Amino acid sequence: MAGDWRAQSGEPAARPREPEPGRLPAEVTGFVGRQRELAELAGLLAGARLVTVTGPGGVGKSRLALRAAARAAGAFPDGTWLVELAPVQDPLLLGRAVLEALRLTDGTARPPLDLLTERLSGRCTLLVLDGCEHLVQACAELADALLRALPSLRVLTTSRAALRASGEHLLTLAPLPVDPRPSGPSNPGGPSDPGGLPDAVRLFAERARAVLPSFALTEADAEAVSLLCRRLDGLPLAVELAAGRLRALSVEQITARLDDRFRLLTGGSRTALPRHRALRTTIGWSHELCTVQERLLWARLSVFAGSFDLEAAEYVCAGDGLEAEDVLDLLDELVGKSVVLGEDSAFGVRFRLLDTLRDYGGQWLRAAGQEQRLLRRHRDWYLGVATWGEVEWFGPRQAETAERTELAHPNLRAALEFCLAEPGEEQIALLLAGTLWFYWVGCGHLGEGRHWLDRALALDREPTEARAKALWVTGHLATLQGDLETARPALEECRRQALDTGDDRALAYAVHRQGSAALIGDEPDRAAELFEEALWHYRTIGELNSNVVLAMVELGLAHLFQGDPESGELWFGQARELCEEHGEQWAYAYVLYAMAYAHWMDGAVRAARALAREGLRLNHLFHDLLGIALAIDLLALLETEPGGPGAPGDLGGARVLQGAAHRIWGAVGLPFLGSRSFFGPHQECAERARAGLTAQEYERCYQAGARLDLDAAVSRALGGSGSAGGPEPGSGPCSVPSAPTPAPARNS
Repeated sequence: MAGDWRAQSGEPAARPREPEPGRLPAEVTGFVGRQRELAELAGLLAGARLVTVTGPGGVGKSRLALRAAARAAGAFPDGTWLVELAPVQDPLLLGRAVLEALRLTDGTARPPLDLLTERLSGRCTLLVLDGCEHLVQACAELADALLRALPSLRVLTTSRAALRASGEHLLTLAPLPVDPRPSGPSNPGGPSDPGGLPDAVRLFAERARAVLPSFALTEADAEAVSLLCRRLDGLPLAVELAAGRLRALSVEQITARLDDRFRLLTGGSRTALPRHRALRTTIGWSHELCTVQERLLWARLSVFAGSFDLEAAEYVCAGDGLEAEDVLDLLDELVGKSVVLGEDSAFGVRFRLLDTLRDYGGQWLRAAGQEQRLLRRHRDWYLGVATWGEVEWFGPRQAETAERTELAHPNLRAALEFCLAEPGEEQIALLLAGTLWFYWVGCGHLGEGRHWLDRALALDREPTEARAKALWVTGHLATLQGDLETARPALEECRRQALDTGDDRALAYAVHRQGSAALIGDEPDRAAELFEEALWHYRTIGELNSNVVLAMVELGLAHLFQGDPESGELWFGQARELCEEHGEQWAYAYVLYAMAYAHWMDGAVRAARALAREGLRLNHLFHDLLGIALAIDLLALLETEPGGPGAPGDLGGARVLQGAAHRIWGAVGLPFLGSRSFFGPHQECAERARAGLTAQEYERCYQAGARLDLDAAVSRALGGSGSAGGPEPGSGPCSVPSAPTPAPARNS
């Protein structure tokens, strides 16, 4: 019968069924971390009507949204409703799914949007649409229509891609932190203090206790858990799945098996959404949401390690079905779908894949048979980065070159590893490792440079230009580490090969670095002869760069160590003029060190201190640990000099700086390069301090300095306190902060 029976019987027609008060599902596991994000999301919900939480699969978007909605429930007296969209595959059924979630039924043929507008009219409600990524367009249209019709409605969505609807506010959710929080009086940190642990580690520990009630995070296993969480990118889903494996594996075993993380990290709660039960399924869900071209770019981007810029992506990934001009738009879509992360840098936006998504893309790249081609294009690009960096190193863009090379460092490593592992690529490995001399030497990576050069030299002994360059760079790095037993044979082999093959450039560098080895070996006479020969070769072939400047500085030091300061200062002056003319800063720091040394010998303490501090500032800019250590040791000696008539030097402060320098030398190699000449200032400083301090003060100040990290040590040497923490109680002349022992200076 048509119509409503109540109307026909004279009774008033039934009102449409009103929505019941909304209920959110209760949390069945503890919520860990995300306090900053919760506060930010609460602020967005208070001021915006449409908020979307975006991020990669498994990052915790749903948990965050539900926790925020629960906290905000009091502001929505007519209900907070959750609509789970994973089961909804047809966009035309979206409205019906929302009706069902609100427990509203209607047997008429009216459009769901009309019904929702009618039933929610005048109500202050929060609607949570969870998992919109496969229905982005439909969700955007529905949210826009509802918000226009219902002034008291708020909509909170989760999606791997933004809806791009009018008025939408985004909160992009990153993985959980995997690095420890800074320690301090209010946050001592450590396994016994969960508040000081990274959120990813805390999540693992909590989920582990659910699997193994006896699990307790101790000092012994905290590092292993931290490493595991770091390998998992801090991705909450991956961390939870890994914790579930503790039924059968130890933390170390799980970490060791992560090479096949998609097979290992399966299982999880049977009541979880299907896409959340295995890591492969979670990532696969994102993959299915991408177009064919987006999937192709995703796979090709997997050859990058760490971050990359647009130009690199365009060069490496273009070709064979993908045009370079399309990469930008496709990359933007992958960022929008939370597959690729965008990061601001001093040089514009950079991009990166989480390791988990990178591994997934790599599997598709290998399956397509394109991995080798893409790895070669990646290698070619970063060989170009290194080559251009070497050219730009001598000039006003030197600091920028150092920073750009630092950003490219993970990809340079990947390119070197490819060359060393792939037969036929050995010569390019030699070329790439040798071309990066400016980065190994100038930016504090002596040990890593030796690592790559030693491996490359062992693979191919053909006497090519690339091998000659790798030999002199190896000899140079070994010399700076005080390893003359390695340096001398490498440099002699380079010299002989250069003579045999007529390689004038390699000959100049070999002779120059043989002079460096003689200078470090306390043979200043021999060193001076070699430096003069090297400078003649440099002039003959028209070579002018930072190495040539350093040859002048080293020749000046050789004269200084021979007791001829006038000749030394002439060479320092020439080197300074070249640096100022070309905007060179890195070698200029060594010019300033040498000039400060000469001024100290002349008794000009104030000028020496100013020069040494400016040199130290430049060394610190480039993270040149060798230059930093030399400068701090010289400044320690200058601290012992009287400040004026009747004003004694600061012996305790000098000893603090010696302790700080000693710690940095440990990250360089042999202290003072194993040279008696370079050890002289340190020895004189120590003797002065020992004569003026008690034995207890002498040792305590030294140990206090050894506790300073790199930045604090540099700050102290430049005239600052070395820390914001204040003086150590009872430190006497040391006047250094009391702080936990920091991590060692970076040893590359």
